[in-house]
Amino acid sequence: MSADQPMNLPADAGRSNTRAAGIAVSAFAVFSGADALVKLLAADLPAPQVTLVTTVVGLVLLLVYASVRGRLRSLVPRHPGLAVTRALLLGADTILIHYAFQLLPLSDVYLIAFLAPIMVAVLSFLLLGERLSRIAWLGVVLGFAGVAVALRPGAVELGIGHAAAFASTVLFALSLILLRRAKAAESDEALVATLLVVMTPLTLVTALGSTGLSAMDLDHVLIAVVAGTLGLGGHALLVRAFRAGEASVVAPFQYSQIIWGCLYGALLFAAPIDPYTIAGAVIIIFSGWLVLK
Repeated sequence: MSADQPMNLPADAGRSNTRAAGIAVSAFAVFSGADALVKLLAADLPAPQVTLVTTVVGLVLLLVYASVRGRLRSLVPRHPGLAVTRALLLGADTILIHYAFQLLPLSDVYLIAFLAPIMVAVLSFLLLGERLSRIAWLGVVLGFAGVAVALRPGAVELGIGHAAAFASTVLFALSLILLRRAKAAESDEALVATLLVVMTPLTLVTALGSTGLSAMDLDHVLIAVVAGTLGLGGHALLVRAFRAGEASVVAPFQYSQIIWGCLYGALLFAAPIDPYTIAGAVIIIFSGWLVLK
């Protein structure tokens, strides 16, 4: 829609947000599938190596796709500084959350990741000077209370896995703030390609400098290929969702991951569905709604 069509803006904006919501649901469903496979691989392989292998798979697939469609030039960002900064944030975020997946149940990691919309609001206040209403601040407090209910500090020992999940959430929130500026200036392919190109050496250095590389059998390779494919699809869908609609519409759909986390946890890892997890999730979802009102 061009800028000289103000009469169509409300209806078009509504349709755009509805489309963005549908894409967001698909994005987080695909991400959850990739996360479950990453956790499955991390049971046998070091987490940094899992991140490296799935990243390389995604990069190869993207290069093949762009080459077949004659769109290799679209992979080059117009504003490299912004794109690379966002990629570094997401690269570190991915390494940390994959490490958390290795140590914690999927549902626990997702609960902490659910703080992302709340962290976006807080960081926007701190870094961009955006104002928050009293209701939004109440949502911020409730969000952290929801995590406390779900994780029960004192009853459940908190460790480095929880710290890694929280740090990854902060980095993800910062990347979403940057995406607000980048989405109008860059193509979807450029944003995803920059992420994968930056992540490949970053994860390689991390893997070699921490745990080293372990031998992979055919099952590992096949699972990594599927996980990398799903991860690439999730990133592409998420960028498209934020391009299609408002961030305040897209971000809350991350909460749908608790359903997938509990489902995959039960089916693949025999993880029980904890009522405290459900209660905490409800509180966090309500708090996110208050923040985004």
